[in-house]
Amino acid sequence: MRFFIVRHGETLWNTEGRFQGQRDTELDERGIRQSERVAEYLAGHKFDAVTSSPLKRALFAAERIAETCGAGSPEIIPGFTEINHGDWEGLLSSEVKLRWPDLMEMWHTAPHTVIMPGTGGESLRAVQIRAVASAAELAEKYSGDVCIAAHDAVIKALMCHFLNAPLSSFWSFQIANCGLSIVEVTEGRPPRMSLMGDAHYLDGGGNFSLPEQKGL
Repeated sequence: MRFFIVRHGETLWNTEGRFQGQRDTELDERGIRQSERVAEYLAGHKFDAVTSSPLKRALFAAERIAETCGAGSPEIIPGFTEINHGDWEGLLSSEVKLRWPDLMEMWHTAPHTVIMPGTGGESLRAVQIRAVASAAELAEKYSGDVCIAAHDAVIKALMCHFLNAPLSSFWSFQIANCGLSIVEVTEGRPPRMSLMGDAHYLDGGGNFSLPEQKGL
């Protein structure tokens, strides 16, 4: 079976460099257009299921994809919810850097060692455990292609797992809003990444430079 993994469309907080985490933020106009573009790109593809994080910025893309593919209503998977940034949520990256300079430095140099400060704050390992468990349940349930609409940290944590890479590799991946990755999962064989972060169907498809990710 294969996982078609789609990151949600752009939000205003993405462009501002604001940590959104589990805040249920709205897509901006470009994010809506990106979600529609990826749905158009996948139109007609047969999915056993289209699944999504419960956050509406991911669910919007899942709903559009399910509609163009005739897949029915998306299945909500809590395990694919974005990382909880704790006290960082709602703050600009510049504000976080001023208030938690040492932890911010660790987040960018040794992300696998960081537990987000404040109530509910998560580590990447915690995110990976719940996301991988959710993907494993889907792999047991379905034999064909499954679409997952999720978030930056969740997708990178899944990639580290599928590629057998340490979570210290987190920043080695860059996934555009509504970028598409495909992972082939076959019992008895290691997972194989056949596509990573493809975004040629989006605005500026010939632009090979992505903006720096300041918040997730």
